[in-house]
Amino acid sequence: MKLVILDSETVSRNDVSLDEITSLGDTEIFGYTPNSEVAARIGDADAVICNKCLITEEVFEKCPNLKYVGLFATGYNNVDLKAASGHGAAVCNVPSYSTDAVAQHTFALILEFCNRTAEYTASVANGDWVNYKLFTYFGIPTFELAGKTVGIVGYGAIGRKVAQIARAFGMKVVTSTRSPLKVTDGTPCLSLEELLKVSDIVTLHCPLTADNTKMINARSLSLMKPSALLINTARGGLIDEEALTEALNSGRIAGAGIDTLTFEPMREDCPLRKASNCLITPHVAWAPRETRIRLLERVAANLRAWKEGSPINVVNQLP
Repeated sequence: MKLVILDSETVSRNDVSLDEITSLGDTEIFGYTPNSEVAARIGDADAVICNKCLITEEVFEKCPNLKYVGLFATGYNNVDLKAASGHGAAVCNVPSYSTDAVAQHTFALILEFCNRTAEYTASVANGDWVNYKLFTYFGIPTFELAGKTVGIVGYGAIGRKVAQIARAFGMKVVTSTRSPLKVTDGTPCLSLEELLKVSDIVTLHCPLTADNTKMINARSLSLMKPSALLINTARGGLIDEEALTEALNSGRIAGAGIDTLTFEPMREDCPLRKASNCLITPHVAWAPRETRIRLLERVAANLRAWKEGSPINVVNQLP
C-alpha cells in the first residue's frame, strides 16, 4: 500500500511519533501541503491522511487509485464526502479523542476571566505588590463560578464533560441540543434563545453545519446578559465575528474566549483582533501531547482496519 501524509506538522513537531502509521505502508510524509498541490502529492497513492487539506472531486479525479482518506481530526468538512463515495473511497475520522483536552481548555479560558491570573501576575512583575502597603490588593475584579449558570450549546461527549466540570464548581447547567432525547442526566434542555437569556457563560460545543453557521450573531448576542461570557472551542464559523467584535467593544457582553476562527490561520483583517475583553488562542484546545498521542494511535487503528477490509469510523456512504 502506498500512503501519503499531507500535513504532519498539524499533529507533530517531532514530539510525537508517526511510526505506528507509517509502518502500515510505503509512506511519503509532507509537513505542509498547499491545497493547490494536494492532487500532485497524492499521485498514485492508495491512501492519504491529512488534517485540513481539501480533498475535493478534482482530487479524486486526478488520483484514481485513492480509496482511503484518513483524518487527523474529528471534523471532516474538508473532504467532499459525495465525491469520495462516488469513487469508492472510505473517509475515516477520529471521534472523541480530545474530549478531556477541549473541556480543560474551555475552563482555562473561563477561569482566566474569573481569576485574572495573567493580569495579576503582570501587576506583581511590575512591582505593584512590592510597593503596596497592605498584604494584598484586589483592584482587578474577580468572581466565583459557584452559583453561576453555564449554557452548553451541543451536548455530545465534550459538552457532557464540560457539564461535569461545571457541576464540580457548583454551577447550574443548561443545554441547547439537536438531540434532547439523548440528554439523560437531568440537564434542562432549552431553546437557544432561552439558553442565551439565562446563562452567565455560554460555551459552544456543537459541529458546524449549514444550518448553524453564524448562529451567534447580532440578534443572539443581544439576548445575552451584559455580564455574560461567550466561549468557543468548537468551530469559528459558528460566530459572526463582526457582530461579536461590536458586542464586545460596546459592552453588550462582558467578554469572549475564542480558540477557533472562521479563517485559520488568523487573517490580518480578522475583526476580533480589535475586540475588547477577548482572549484568543490559536486552535490549541485539542493539542496537549497526550491527546495527540491518542489521536495518532486511533488514526493508525483506522488505517489498519481499512487495510484489513473492515473499516471503522467511516463517515461517508460506501458501495
